[in-house]
Amino acid sequence: MPHNKLPTVKEIAKRLNVSTSTVSRALHNHPSIGLVTTMRVHKVAQELGYEINKTAIFFKERKTYTIGVIIPDLAEPFFSSALTGIEDAAETSRYNVIIGQSLNSFEREKRIVANMKDHRVDGILVSITKETSTYEHFEQLHKFNIPVVFFDRVPNRQDINYVACNLVSGMLQAVAKLVAKGYRRIGLINGPAKLAATLQRLQIYLNCLRQNGLEIDQDIIVSTTLSKADNLTAMNRLLVLEQPPEAVITFNDHVLLDCMAAVTNAGLEVNKDISFVSFANLPVWEYMDKKPLASIEQFAYKQASTAAGFLFKLIDHSAQPDAPEMPPLQCIIDSEMVEYSQ
Repeated sequence: MPHNKLPTVKEIAKRLNVSTSTVSRALHNHPSIGLVTTMRVHKVAQELGYEINKTAIFFKERKTYTIGVIIPDLAEPFFSSALTGIEDAAETSRYNVIIGQSLNSFEREKRIVANMKDHRVDGILVSITKETSTYEHFEQLHKFNIPVVFFDRVPNRQDINYVACNLVSGMLQAVAKLVAKGYRRIGLINGPAKLAATLQRLQIYLNCLRQNGLEIDQDIIVSTTLSKADNLTAMNRLLVLEQPPEAVITFNDHVLLDCMAAVTNAGLEVNKDISFVSFANLPVWEYMDKKPLASIEQFAYKQASTAAGFLFKLIDHSAQPDAPEMPPLQCIIDSEMVEYSQ
């Protein structure tokens, strides 16, 4: 079998009887080379099947034009929508995307970060796992000049780049809706303790109850690890109370799906015996007979695309020799309650 070599700049130069430097400049459309010569060079390059050595360009520009994205689970519609936002932003800025799923494992998250570092990504976007409470694996990227931007699930720190959702506006609307419908015992099924979003939801929930003059009952505040079994257990703990809640706010729509199943299995009816409000606003509700009263939209696409824009800005800045460190780039997007007709 014949060994086919890739054509070189020298071959193009020899074909046109010009210098290799002229060919190189013409291939990159340098203004010092006339239009006719540039067109001739590109024509011959195409005829020979020449391809520009992108590795050399990347080395010169100090970029690989590749970013890493780490998300908990691509199967979740929220993160699928977020990934679409990232890929749209990346395509506009001509970046490639490498995706890693942590599957909510801290150790797996650390391995993905190390792997992306070894593959010399220009930067990383990440939504942390429910187990993540230390951040050395992200901090170490600084010495490799790899910026990190967090989105949605972000560390509870002020010295980081992040885009997150302000849940106060959506939760206020949700509690006001439940109170307007006559509910007074409003429970909460919260998330894993290590997630900053869990503490945030609890604080907002308590403040909203106080603002509406409602009693705070610790018995109707429970947590889940977000697993199916734990979601069912959390809901069943509320159902067996002597005074179960009349309505429940759940950590997200995936938790809610399991809670609705628990209600049905107990011989009760969703929206009659117990009503729900949740977070995330999954597209699946459009196709279901039983829906929550409302879901709080967290704008996954907007969060992620904004975070990607931050990352590209940081990458461009860090590619400059001796560039001073930028102050953290941070953005909060207001949540919004979406009502469902019953």
